[in-house]
Amino acid sequence: MEERDWLGFERREAPRVERDVLLRVHPEAYVEHVRIMCERGMSLDPDTPASPGSWAAALHSAGGAVAAVDALVAGEARLTFSGMRPPGHHAESGAAMGFCLFNNIAIAAQHALDSHRLTRVLILDWDVHHGNGTNDIFHETSAVLFASIHQSPLYPGTGPLKDVGGGEGEGYSINLPVPPGSDEEQWLALVEHVVVPAARAFEPELVLVSAGFDAHRRDPLAGCLLETSSYTELARHVSALAAAVDAPIGVMLEGGYDLQALSSSVVATLEALSADGAAAPRSVERTPLVDAAASALGPYWKL
Repeated sequence: MEERDWLGFERREAPRVERDVLLRVHPEAYVEHVRIMCERGMSLDPDTPASPGSWAAALHSAGGAVAAVDALVAGEARLTFSGMRPPGHHAESGAAMGFCLFNNIAIAAQHALDSHRLTRVLILDWDVHHGNGTNDIFHETSAVLFASIHQSPLYPGTGPLKDVGGGEGEGYSINLPVPPGSDEEQWLALVEHVVVPAARAFEPELVLVSAGFDAHRRDPLAGCLLETSSYTELARHVSALAAAVDAPIGVMLEGGYDLQALSSSVVATLEALSADGAAAPRSVERTPLVDAAASALGPYWKL
């Protein structure tokens, strides 16, 4: 982004998340557990090591996501990118997982609901790993439509198609597993024919993206086959959706473990989302994965 003059974005320093905002998603006992484990330089789980610096990093990562939402709702911007680590979407309300200490996007979405009195927030998670923490946190609410496209089988082993939410949130969790080797056609088909129709019917006031870039073919931790240009197309679908419902877009960085693929895909995504007179998203045919999803989600959404 620096090589491209930050794509014209205004750069802001991420603040530390306010404790009361953090506690709307994570209980006090868990927050204290994270602080103590970071101070001691101990791992929070087998995949989530911590050091004394992790505590401040996690607070600023969550705070950046919240500040991004504040800017969007205040009308200061129509697009924000919180390019922070550690990521967040695996963190459950009371447990760290998969490099994630606090669930940044869930904290930001809950802040939008509580502090800004929004009633409908869309979270699209296109990280190659299922956003199990976000899924669980909003599993029983209709205020958040959560949609995740993720490779299966793969860590953390959650997110089956049949998980559509529960209670008041039944139908508001859209889990779309794809097999290893899935390419752009399969990912775009699920976005175009499943996520977008459901989201347009939902009419979100805010669109948030858990933007992992580890479905890229270069990534060492998964087996999907997206190209850098695939993220351009995914972003164009998000841009068109947001324009149709007149909602701003907040992008939160999640995974991505090949630095070349990560950096190029972030730029491709943000260029597509910020383009004036953005090109129309590429349309693809329905696939058997779309038909399976439509069968599972048919009682809730017209797909």
